[in-house]
Amino acid sequence: MKFRRELAYEAGPDEVFAMLADPAFREKVARAQGVVSVDVTITPTASGFTMVSDQVQDTAGLPAIARKITGDTTRAVVREEWSDATSGTIEITAPGKPTTASGTASLVPGSGGTTYVQELEVTVKVPLVGGKLEKVMADNIDGGLSAEHAVGTAWLRGER
Repeated sequence: MKFRRELAYEAGPDEVFAMLADPAFREKVARAQGVVSVDVTITPTASGFTMVSDQVQDTAGLPAIARKITGDTTRAVVREEWSDATSGTIEITAPGKPTTASGTASLVPGSGGTTYVQELEVTVKVPLVGGKLEKVMADNIDGGLSAEHAVGTAWLRGER
């Protein structure tokens, strides 16, 4: 299933990029998303960075069909590789589970600031119900991005 989300920020691309590269921002986002625990690692590269967020997520709000696969909690590993301040790749995996989401991230400058765009392909390889579970996963990603946007908007206003 294809997934696309745009987040508008009233800041320039360099400010948004610096925010995304800050471990304190990533940890604050994880708390806002309600994760049980998170370990964030950010490694600078020549003109970008690699971010790995290893999370344990509560699955209490998921439909029963999804909880049969995930259990009471699930581990999600989010890996972003930004080649520069304009574009990168994203991969979300759940070790031991038949789910992945992968695609691209980009920062697009505009007259009012920057638009952060994520385009992902969400895949759940479970016979008969995979499509339903892909929708559940996409909805969870969307909810996580809503929390990230709220934190990011406040962060860029100086609320850290």
